[in-house]
Amino acid sequence: MTPLARRLLHASSPAAAAAGGGEPGVLACRLASRAVVRFAGPEAGRFLRSLLTNDLLLSASSQQRYAPTPNAPARAPPPAYAALLTPQGRFLYDLFLYRPPPPSQLLDRTGSAPLTGERPKGNQEDEGEDEPGEVLADVDAAEVDELLACFKRYRLRSKVEIDNVSKEFLCWQRFGRNVEHSGPSTQEPEAQSIGWGQGVDHAAESAAQGNGHGWEWFKDPRLDCLGYRGIFPANTIPPLVESDKEADERHYLLWRIENGVAEGSTEIPKGEAIPLEYNFAGLNAISFEKGCYIGQELIARTHHRGVIRKRLMPLIFEDENGQELKQAVAPGSEVVDKESGKKIGTVNTALGSRGMGLLRLEEALKQNSSLAIKDNRDVRVKAIKPDWWPVEWTQMLEQQSAVA
Repeated sequence: MTPLARRLLHASSPAAAAAGGGEPGVLACRLASRAVVRFAGPEAGRFLRSLLTNDLLLSASSQQRYAPTPNAPARAPPPAYAALLTPQGRFLYDLFLYRPPPPSQLLDRTGSAPLTGERPKGNQEDEGEDEPGEVLADVDAAEVDELLACFKRYRLRSKVEIDNVSKEFLCWQRFGRNVEHSGPSTQEPEAQSIGWGQGVDHAAESAAQGNGHGWEWFKDPRLDCLGYRGIFPANTIPPLVESDKEADERHYLLWRIENGVAEGSTEIPKGEAIPLEYNFAGLNAISFEKGCYIGQELIARTHHRGVIRKRLMPLIFEDENGQELKQAVAPGSEVVDKESGKKIGTVNTALGSRGMGLLRLEEALKQNSSLAIKDNRDVRVKAIKPDWWPVEWTQMLEQQSAVA
């Protein structure tokens, strides 16, 4: 372990490590907890749209159509975040979906002419332009075999091949206080002149090989504060990843915990979790405009009713003096009101002095609330409302509290 890694592991949070003390402002890590699955075939896009909570075409429909430009790589559509649910609307798997550029926007190996000889399509109605023939999915590695079996059961006669390509590709994340920005681009701005970026001379290589497989950093489709995410070939190091800034994946986990963002079936209970309680609507994982998908009825009914009484929240574990306690809480611990003993929720993820838990909002956000761990009342629990939460999620509760 490098000296930097040791310092980061002993930091109270990645925010502290990434924001000051002479440490780098941006960190990167390979996500060993994630695997890559490829959906390929003429009906791959239609197949996924019929099953998942989000629409692959939403982000693509706003992309500008243009003729391929010599020595400029094709622009891959931004990734989408989505989930597969049970018929009862409970969470099964989450997926980050990457689409390669359409064939009419790729260059041949000379970098001077369209790869296919096709003219660029002008709008969505042009056949084939918006129908992806290949999609790479970043999925939970612990569930990849069951996920493959599940999708293959739904395949029936659809013309789509589903394969685990984790030996060919790896998932990476760049994160930290200084990595987020509010610009309109979905691509990492620094990468425009390095490696796989917009300013690279591709005359000597095929754009279909690089950008055609998502070999670039994209803004995380969930939240700006989460940084950038990408799928890269397993035998390469992504651009902008410096040896002294590569961190253990636990630091990315802590970064997500501080922002209240769960990921994968370990943190989002498979077959039990209600996606809206885990803030999927705020994480751009659900389209309320697309057609039917598995589990849509419960999601639509709950959303339009507008009442979510429990949500996943970041937690800090402290002692009676307000000092943070490390390794004092295990996942599954119950959070209770210290005075009444009433159960408020459950810790689902814990690392060091931080965690995430599904809590009842009314009690968790109440002024002067006193929360503790049920089996260890000496551990106080501080629930945090993330900055990225929409105002309407807590507006009604705050009005009720003000009246009381």
